[in-house]
Amino acid sequence: MTTTGPSSGHAPRTAFVFGGGGSRGACEVGMLRALVEADIKPDLILGTSVGAVNGAFFAAGPGIERVLRLVAVWTGLERSGVFEGSFAAQLSTALRSQTHFHSNEPLRRLLDDALGGYEFEDLPVHFECVAASIERAAEVWFNSGRVVPAVLASSAVPGLLPPVAYQGEHFLDGGLVDSVPAGRAVELGATRIFILHAGRVEHPLTVPRRPWEVAAVAFEISRRHRLHRTLADLPEGVQAHLLPSGVERPATGDWGRYLRYRDYGRTNSRIERAYTASAAYLKEAGL
Repeated sequence: MTTTGPSSGHAPRTAFVFGGGGSRGACEVGMLRALVEADIKPDLILGTSVGAVNGAFFAAGPGIERVLRLVAVWTGLERSGVFEGSFAAQLSTALRSQTHFHSNEPLRRLLDDALGGYEFEDLPVHFECVAASIERAAEVWFNSGRVVPAVLASSAVPGLLPPVAYQGEHFLDGGLVDSVPAGRAVELGATRIFILHAGRVEHPLTVPRRPWEVAAVAFEISRRHRLHRTLADLPEGVQAHLLPSGVERPATGDWGRYLRYRDYGRTNSRIERAYTASAAYLKEAGL
């Protein structure tokens, strides 16, 4: 889907915007591959939650080699144990911490392996990620200093991973404050925005039918409305491309899927579907 503000005739400043979405963030890797193969290069990269992980990886080496490394990371996530441990181990962590089920050390190790030596200023492409400050109850954008703790803060899923202490504050997942940060791209002067997402925002919601579905629908409304408002209010000369994921609309009432945060069994399929759909979209759009 393409959304466009009135034309200004200026050369585009291109942004890649990576949204949140847990295990469905694999879709973003397929979209990214399509963009790279179409020789579309970003001037800035923005990310939140799992999108901060994908965005930081790519900002450190914007090219096909880095995309292939991301594919390898995603297809190996189940073995890498980012959300590791048996139910007993998770329960033990929850009882001990009283705030979360998993340690963030496996994710920290993964990030250190790819980004441990980087500060934001070292990245070849301007990159920013967002997290939610607990003390200020506000979004905080990171664009200087060490990359790994900032991405770790942006990815601190409430209840699953611990809050991240950084720069004198405590942070939770950036998806709480800006799940798909297209608005930030506009603020930074982007005139051509490619939105890489987890596939949920393409389809309308359905009315919940079970108690646990109410929370899922409520969260989806919260995470989508800011993006929809941003797209509706694009300023003059700004064009936004919501890349297709190739994911079929979920069956009515099939909300259980959205609660499976360790659902890595469909990773390869998600990457390939998003790549195929996005490559076709870009070709049709003449990009």
